[in-house]
Amino acid sequence: MKAVFLDRDGVVVADRNYQFRISDMEILEGVPEAIISLNEAGFQVIIVSNQSGVARGYFSEKDVRKFNDYLASELKKAGARIDGMYYCPHHPTEAKVAKYRKDCDCRKPKPGMLLCAARDHNISLPKSWVVGDKDSDIGAGKAAGCRTIFVGKDQSKAADFFAKDLKDAVARILS
Repeated sequence: MKAVFLDRDGVVVADRNYQFRISDMEILEGVPEAIISLNEAGFQVIIVSNQSGVARGYFSEKDVRKFNDYLASELKKAGARIDGMYYCPHHPTEAKVAKYRKDCDCRKPKPGMLLCAARDHNISLPKSWVVGDKDSDIGAGKAAGCRTIFVGKDQSKAADFFAKDLKDAVARILS
């Protein structure tokens, strides 16, 4: 099985710094259509997101799950299917909540979330892609053996490809 791993904030929804309120959610333009194209092409679509706001005490894991569930339901209403959502609540140095202060394997640029999703969903990582807007996203993709696309105005030197947004990235993946 092949997959496209998407970073959440900055790729799927507008990045609002430690976002957890549903009222602040803004699904970026073209995202539902891009995900539908991936669904129709036989890709599983998995969201992988660092959520260190949990470790910093800004919000709870319950808040992250509530936000993610709402996002998945809004995308589903538009006809787009999300096959899985994974997040890392940890931060190795800046956590104010002690139980989340750890140098884990799931915080990007480490590949733990991708490896877990690959096991859970029978995904072939060499046949898969990571789309992100930060070097840490690209680093996780590279560490997992995926092809990578960096989206946004800045450019990662490590990415395989660059795209202006998810719709552009999906066009590259499907070409």
